[in-house]
Amino acid sequence: MPLASPSSENMLTGRRIVLGITGSIAAYKSATLARELRRRGAEVRVVMTPGATEFITPLTLATLVDNPVHSDFTEDEHAGVWTNHVELGIWGDLILIAPATANTLAAMVHGQCDNLLQAVLLSARCPVAVAPAMDLDMFTHASTQSNLKTLAERGVDIIDPGTGPLASGLVGKGRMAEPEDIADHLARRFAADLPWRGKRVILTAGPTHEPLDAVRFLGNRSSGKMGFALAEVLAARGAEVTLVAGPVSLETPLRVHERIDVQTAEEMNEAVQARWKDMDWGVACAAVSDFKPAETTSGKWHRGDMPEAVVLAENPDILATMGRSKQPHQTLIGFALESDDGQASAQGKLERKNLDAIVLNSLKDDGAGFGHDTNKVSVLFQGGKSVSFELKSKYDVACDLVELWRTTLNP
Repeated sequence: MPLASPSSENMLTGRRIVLGITGSIAAYKSATLARELRRRGAEVRVVMTPGATEFITPLTLATLVDNPVHSDFTEDEHAGVWTNHVELGIWGDLILIAPATANTLAAMVHGQCDNLLQAVLLSARCPVAVAPAMDLDMFTHASTQSNLKTLAERGVDIIDPGTGPLASGLVGKGRMAEPEDIADHLARRFAADLPWRGKRVILTAGPTHEPLDAVRFLGNRSSGKMGFALAEVLAARGAEVTLVAGPVSLETPLRVHERIDVQTAEEMNEAVQARWKDMDWGVACAAVSDFKPAETTSGKWHRGDMPEAVVLAENPDILATMGRSKQPHQTLIGFALESDDGQASAQGKLERKNLDAIVLNSLKDDGAGFGHDTNKVSVLFQGGKSVSFELKSKYDVACDLVELWRTTLNP
């Protein structure tokens, strides 16, 4: 059934936002901002400078975002527990500094690192946005304007402050933008910064179950986690994802356009081939059974009724069928799980099934393959290029693969 579309107006659902709060009277607005981001479905973690805690308490923010608030390099100095600023910098899809004081803007320009928030910023791998808040004369000062220009040139998103009464009693520009306006700005940014926007992707995930009788089946140990992670990442980057899932116990990832649940290889093949002609990309991550029982029964076989042998018949080759009908504008990715290094087998599958790339993982690698939350993969492309990745979480592997495919196959 159709689910949330990536073109829906709420682009903050599922986004991970690090909210940095600095020492400004406008910090009182940060509570409303945190609540608004959460209301729109974002996951929020807050980092406060020491000055910010003088204007609003960490307890208030922690209650609103349902996450601990970080404001120091140590969580418990007596126990030796430290705050992992690197992890915070990697975790976020975006870091938002609101309010951003003149002092913080200057520190960002010069790479200073005298508080936890600056350490997080220096460790960030995601986009950064700032919502300046200060008095009129501070905002218009040449040094502040120069710092804002420098940050913008580095790719920092500047959310322009509003005009109105200021804490000094003056009236002018320098008020932090209103929380709803900031949330709208971030939603527009996420909507515009989607490299897979407009791409229609059909993706298979999980195992297939081929019934022997009413209760038994031929299958495999695939959990579907790798395929579902890919569906999540592709949808988050703007793709319109149709997820064809075998029997798994996983929730539909956010922003997936449509999920189709199937049991058997024939059902999966029917669902895929009916939609493949309308797709731009195909990603065949499912562990499809090559064979099925030639005969099955609607009842349950009891011990004395079991046949002496189970005759097997071939299932349709979903990926090969997609490869034969692939059009010039379509890109097709396969997966190969092998018990040895698998290079020759994967290369043969790449050529034989008319794939653009194939993702190889091996059961000989600890932490890879079925039953793990991690994976270790290599990607083979037509023309001989290959790229290998170290053992990572399946979500991180999905991020690596989606970016690699985009830059290599669709520059």
